[in-house]
Amino acid sequence: MSRSTPLRASAVVVVGSPWLGAARAGAGPYGPLLPPNGDGLALPEGFTSRTVARSGRKVAGLKWHAAPAGGACFPDGDGWIYVSNAKVPLLGGASALCFGSNGTVIEAYRVLSGTTLNAAGGATPWNTWLSCEETESGRVFECDPYGERAARPRLAMGRFRHEAAACDPERQVVYLTEDEPDGCFYRFRPRDWGDLTEGTLEVLAMGGVWRPVPHPAAPVEPTRFQVPDALRFDGAEGCHYADGVCSFTTRGDGRVWSYTASTGRLEAAGGPEAGERFVVRGGGPMEISVITRSGEAAPFARLEGHGLSTPAGPAFSPDGTRLYLSSQRGRTGARAGTDGHTFEVTGPFRG
Repeated sequence: MSRSTPLRASAVVVVGSPWLGAARAGAGPYGPLLPPNGDGLALPEGFTSRTVARSGRKVAGLKWHAAPAGGACFPDGDGWIYVSNAKVPLLGGASALCFGSNGTVIEAYRVLSGTTLNAAGGATPWNTWLSCEETESGRVFECDPYGERAARPRLAMGRFRHEAAACDPERQVVYLTEDEPDGCFYRFRPRDWGDLTEGTLEVLAMGGVWRPVPHPAAPVEPTRFQVPDALRFDGAEGCHYADGVCSFTTRGDGRVWSYTASTGRLEAAGGPEAGERFVVRGGGPMEISVITRSGEAAPFARLEGHGLSTPAGPAFSPDGTRLYLSSQRGRTGARAGTDGHTFEVTGPFRG
């Protein structure tokens, strides 16, 4: 497996706190949950978990960061790399776990330092990690998961309360969400696909029209107010692009939104638009639900004893056999995230 091997896309993970009301309750493809294991994870029969990193403790010589948040996996020879953000003020950034072919953690290192409240982000088709600052005038940093190149801010992608990013290789754009009660939905059109240094930031406006943002890098002029007829979304969170549809969630009203790129149609929905999806639920039971292609929803994993925490950072290994996720505040619920847990779940995932 080379670094250019494309990431697995058949088992999609959408991050957020979505409304699942439009999906029919069902047993799910994996069956009922068993009692929680030693990690506090209740999983279906045939699935196991292990803790691969804990905040404040060393893993492969690196002290794992507090408040593990958004994450993604990348191919690396016969192994793979999991990158995780740190949602910490002033001491944020991102770290990487490098796994060997047998799943052993063989190396760990920082890929971004000196940033703040790195919440979510997204992987690019050219195997970089976009780490987003969830703060006013926040920036997007493009990081090298392999630790060979320094992270770089991509100011042309705008300065606002960034949450997540999703790449659309067909139209060569990057969709971006904004975590504000009156936030917007953006897309960035780089001048050259594969180089995010320069390009045009656009915001979705009334009538489904994309309008350019006049001053995307302005530190004091809020990006979301620069286009008067921009559409508003109540706390947009995670987003994912697959099969021509960019799906994103809004925390304030608990909706899942679907933007069909070919037609420009935007609609609020709860059912699947692009195959089977694993959806993180927060604000209630700490669960990951699976929504099947037929529209049924069922719990796949539940975190017990982590009631004051938030599930975050779900990502599949490139071969789809391992799922990584974090409990941002762990069992203690410490607001600083000093008890964060990062897990690996293995088992008979469907292809």
